[in-house]
Amino acid sequence: MEQYNHSSLAEFVLLGFPNVGDVRGWLFVLLLLAYLFTVCGNLLIFLVIQLDATLRTPMYHFVSVLSFLELWYTATTIPKMLANLLSKKKTISFAGCLLQTYFFHSLGASECYLLTAMAYDRYLAICRPLHYPAIMTPTLCVKMAVSCWTCGFLCPISEVILVSKLPFCGYNKIQHIFCDFPPLLFLACKNTSINVLVDFFINAFIILITFLFIMVSYGRIIEAVLKIQTAGGRKKAFSTCTSHLIVVLIFFGSIIFMYVRLKKSYSLTLDQTLAVVYSVLTPLANPVIYSLRNKELIKAIKRTIFRKCGKAHPTHH
Repeated sequence: MEQYNHSSLAEFVLLGFPNVGDVRGWLFVLLLLAYLFTVCGNLLIFLVIQLDATLRTPMYHFVSVLSFLELWYTATTIPKMLANLLSKKKTISFAGCLLQTYFFHSLGASECYLLTAMAYDRYLAICRPLHYPAIMTPTLCVKMAVSCWTCGFLCPISEVILVSKLPFCGYNKIQHIFCDFPPLLFLACKNTSINVLVDFFINAFIILITFLFIMVSYGRIIEAVLKIQTAGGRKKAFSTCTSHLIVVLIFFGSIIFMYVRLKKSYSLTLDQTLAVVYSVLTPLANPVIYSLRNKELIKAIKRTIFRKCGKAHPTHH
């Protein structure tokens, strides 16, 4: 029996967006602007929540953690995408590819858990308001955030180990915009059905369980809100949840279709489109959704900016 070794395949070629042709420059500009907006928006939200004392609540604690997570989540893929759009040599080392895959999935899993924690926070605030301050203490908030990160970083380890042991002995062109498990499995020169099954069960457990928990929480929230007598009370209760729910539906809608499946891929175009949604558009949408729909956060941003400007330009009498 012939033995394969991936040592003969020291690097991969990330094809990225192979059919963009003359619009490559425009795509680079759009992607760069999206990345800069994502970084600036999420960094602004994170810093304002940390600096403004009026936002020291569990809800904003989780929003700040989500913004911080999005900074790293986008940093694992978008800079490499930008470099590949300009470079003729679109290579990535074998180790670099595995690391990118690991961190992308770790941060993605952490986001699933964090969005679940945020749904639980909203459930307690609306359905159990009298017990909320006693249950959702600052200590519990920190413990929940740390648990989300820890569980997220543990989840993809077995998948990465299995992929690292696969033989890659020939074709090295990855048909995707970044390194990921499905396109890597296509390049392996042995049967990968075990990998596909492991990926399916791990992803199904992480994504579907967290999504189900979030939907159950929102089912209870909607039920409680509809019992509120006044229209103003219902509107106020819904306003604290809609931003989070929009983020949940966009993020989970794309990753469920991408990762909870027993096929390696549906089509290159579909996989790339979904990848753009959950790796670029969702982190881009988060600061817009959370800031534009939140008057309290907008006021805090204005206060922080004016405070800093006032210190930078003191009045002289």
